[in-house]
Amino acid sequence: MKDEAAHRQVTLQSVADAVGVSRTTVSNAYNRPSRLSPSLLERILDTARDLGYSGPDPVARKLRTGLKSAVGLVLTDSLPFAFHDEAAVGFLHGLALSCETARTSLLLIPVNPDRDDGSAQIVQAAVDSMVVYSVPDDAPYLRAVLRKNVPVVVVDGPKDLPHTSWVGLDQLGSSGLIARHLAELGHREVGVLCHRLSDEVYIGHVDDERLSRASYPVQRERVTGFKDEFLRLTGGQGVVHVAERRVSDLASGRSGARALLRDFPGVTAIVCTCDVLALGVLSMAQELGLQVPLDLSVTGFDDIPSAERADLTTIWQPLVEKGEVAGEMVLGHANAAESRHDTLPTRLVKRRTTGPVPADQR
Repeated sequence: MKDEAAHRQVTLQSVADAVGVSRTTVSNAYNRPSRLSPSLLERILDTARDLGYSGPDPVARKLRTGLKSAVGLVLTDSLPFAFHDEAAVGFLHGLALSCETARTSLLLIPVNPDRDDGSAQIVQAAVDSMVVYSVPDDAPYLRAVLRKNVPVVVVDGPKDLPHTSWVGLDQLGSSGLIARHLAELGHREVGVLCHRLSDEVYIGHVDDERLSRASYPVQRERVTGFKDEFLRLTGGQGVVHVAERRVSDLASGRSGARALLRDFPGVTAIVCTCDVLALGVLSMAQELGLQVPLDLSVTGFDDIPSAERADLTTIWQPLVEKGEVAGEMVLGHANAAESRHDTLPTRLVKRRTTGPVPADQR
C-alpha cells in the first residue's frame, strides 16, 4: 500500500522539479511534444519513467476534452499502405469488430521509421489503451507506448515485455512446415525473399551476420524457421539464399525474384515471407518465361484473398481472429491484472504453385 501511495504522489510537478523545468513544459511533453526539442522531450520522459510517473490519466483527459473511450493502434507503415495490405486489412477488420462490440473508437497511429521515431504521435495520442502491430524489438515508439499509463497488447512483435499482453503465431514452426513441404518435393537450392529485417535501410542479399541482427521478430523468425528446418531436413546438403526488400509489395516481389534467379541460377523454389511478395515473384516468373511449378516453385505466407485466387501454396493464419483477440485483450475482456499470451493456429495450404524439383536438378 505504501508503494501505491508513493506512486500516486508522483505528479507532473514532481517531474518538473526533477528535470528543472516548468510544469507547463512537462505538460507539453505529453500534450504538445512538437514544442520541445527531441533531447528535452527524451529527458523529461526518461525522468518521468524513473520516478514512476506514467503520464496524464487518460480518464481525466477525457473529462477535460470530452473525448470518448478509444483504442490506439500503432502501425509501422503509412495509412494508405495499411489499407492496401490485405493481411493488415484482415487484422484491422477483426480489431474493428471488437471495438464496435465494445462501443469504443479506434484511433490509427501510423509510424514511418524512414521519417521519424514516432514518439511524438504516441505521447500525444488521447487513448485509453493501445495495440502495437508488428514492430521491431527496441523501437523508440515502442518505448513511448510502454511509458503511457494504459493497457498494451503487442501483436506479432516482441514477447515478454513488462505489463503487456501478446498475440501472434508460432512463426518458426509455421515456416518449418514450408521447409518440410519443399524438402519432400526434392528441392535443395532455395531462395527466401523477405521484407525489412530492421529499420536500417537495406536492399540486397542477406548473410548470417545481418540475419542475426534482424530486429523485426516476424521477418526474422519466418526466415530463420525456414532456413534451420530446411537445412536439418536435407542433412546439411540444402542451400538457402536470402534476399531482403524494403516493403512488401508486388514491385519488391518482382525485383527480389529477379535478383535471386540472376545471382543464384540453381534456385528451384522461392519462399516468400508474405503472400504479396510471392505474387510479385509469380509475375516475374511469367515475364522470364518460367512455368510454375514446373520450372520454379513459389510459396507465400498469410493466405490473403489474392493468394487463394492465384492458387498460391502458403501458410494460412487467422487474420480476422487475431484482430478480435487483440481487441478483447486490450478492452479488458481478460483479467486486467494479468498479462495474456495467445499463440494462434496456422496450417500449410498446398496449392498449384509448388511441385517436384525440375528433372534436370534432381
